Amino acid sequence: MRGTPLRRAQELIVTLFRLRRSRFDMAIDITDTRTSRFILGLVGARVRAGYQAGKSPLPWLDLRSANVKAKPFGYGERHFLYRYLSPLEALGIDLHQRVPAIEPSSFQTAKALALLDKFHLRQSAFVAVHAGASFPGRRWQPERFAAAIDRISAETGLSVVLVGSPDEREAAEKILATATTPIVNLVGALPLETLPALLQQARLFLGNDSGPMHMAAAVGTPVVGLFGLQSPVRWGPVGVQSIAVRPAMPCDCVGGDLCERPDPNKACCVWRLEVDTVADAVLQLLARTEGLEAAV
Repeated sequence: MRGTPLRRAQELIVTLFRLRRSRFDMAIDITDTRTSRFILGLVGARVRAGYQAGKSPLPWLDLRSANVKAKPFGYGERHFLYRYLSPLEALGIDLHQRVPAIEPSSFQTAKALALLDKFHLRQSAFVAVHAGASFPGRRWQPERFAAAIDRISAETGLSVVLVGSPDEREAAEKILATATTPIVNLVGALPLETLPALLQQARLFLGNDSGPMHMAAAVGTPVVGLFGLQSPVRWGPVGVQSIAVRPAMPCDCVGGDLCERPDPNKACCVWRLEVDTVADAVLQLLARTEGLEAAV
């Protein structure tokens, strides 16, 4: 929901009418916000799965209309993945797939391989780097990415590919301007549906705590994830060999006006990570996973 309060109200009303016309039998709320709970109560579904009520400063506004109550975290796990899956446990559904898994289509894999061939890159011979994130405080400094890339490339001989969305071009340009290593820049040039196929061909993924990090893990690529205030225990990659790099906590604020702790989306702790700490983690994970890519 974006725009003015009037525009948001209009969108909400239109959405509610569309949902009610569909006459759903079941609705599952994994967002757990006041807006999502309000919609859940009015969608008209007979079975409404949501989370157990928590403390609210305004309980009279906090409409909790679920008639199937999920625990804060499901299946005995503490990672946030299992919060999203908790409503399924409340519905009595067994969990057969415990970690996310993406298998790119043969069409997208062919596109990714053609792209590698275009830039003279070999499978499992490059590191995919993502320097973007939703909030500036979650983005490790581009000049530090550049320095880490230079060291990793010099010590391993691996090529480097930058990935990201069109609005992350500025960070990519700063990395390209600072690094001495030749880098293939695919930021803003790679369709989202092709990204998992490309990440699957990488020897390793290095990036901030963001969506592409989880995509890389889901296709089985080893991950070095860079974390700030957000806990990797709750938000780190799952189901793949990985290292989460995080500064010592509690973290002294280095982001000035950008920092609004304790909100993890508005804290700049990742800026405290040193280049050698990140490069060492990449080299360690490369050594740990040596030969595994050939066995997959």
